[in-house]
Amino acid sequence: MGTNRGWLWPLVIIAATQGAAARGAVLHESTRIQGVPVEYEVVLPNGYDASRSYPAVLAFGPGPQTVDIDRRIIDTTFRDQAEKRGYIVIMPAAPDGQLFYQGGERIIPAFLRQMLADYRIKGGKFRAAGLSNGGISAFEVASLYPQFFVSITGFPGYLLFPTAPHMAAISKLCIHMFVGQYDELGFENPMEEEAARFRKLGVALTYRVEPGQGHHIETLSGPGAAALFDQFDQDQRGCVRDR
Repeated sequence: MGTNRGWLWPLVIIAATQGAAARGAVLHESTRIQGVPVEYEVVLPNGYDASRSYPAVLAFGPGPQTVDIDRRIIDTTFRDQAEKRGYIVIMPAAPDGQLFYQGGERIIPAFLRQMLADYRIKGGKFRAAGLSNGGISAFEVASLYPQFFVSITGFPGYLLFPTAPHMAAISKLCIHMFVGQYDELGFENPMEEEAARFRKLGVALTYRVEPGQGHHIETLSGPGAAALFDQFDQDQRGCVRDR
């Protein structure tokens, strides 16, 4: 597998949404972690109350994981459901251009500790989720720092380095894997193989091949993103397994 998979979508800068206060809000924030500048997007739910705790998703974008791409994925996949269901979604851009499985992951512990100080996160844990490079990043980050996570969702995505320690680190998390039937970047075979390994380990896994879909799984964006959040909701109650 190459070290930097391409992404098929154009880079589009999403304009600020009118009436954001009524819908909740999408904030563009920046900080420094270990001397490294980090930009990130935050989705706040409708009626956000800083004194309340909310379930949270740590999301990762595809391709080069830039701010512009993150904004697009927030708008097309995460925002609507997060606002309606009462989730905080935090989506960092790759620090210094380093993807979150190529060095950028080093900032995650300090970054998440700052997020936990800035927002009241239910249970003090996140759902790691992402697509393409973001799905690989979600698995990598959760395998390195499992203490921060409840679940992992790759749509598509998988553990790029499935060593025994990495597999063991995430074996207690809820794991969800989606891949398009016609994934043109070749994710299906490694994901299917990894799903089989997870099942042998007794991991709580759901694995879905989305019929008729390519690498960009359109059935999981727009209204279809409800399927992702249905699983996030279930993860709060306990992991489920494929039947």
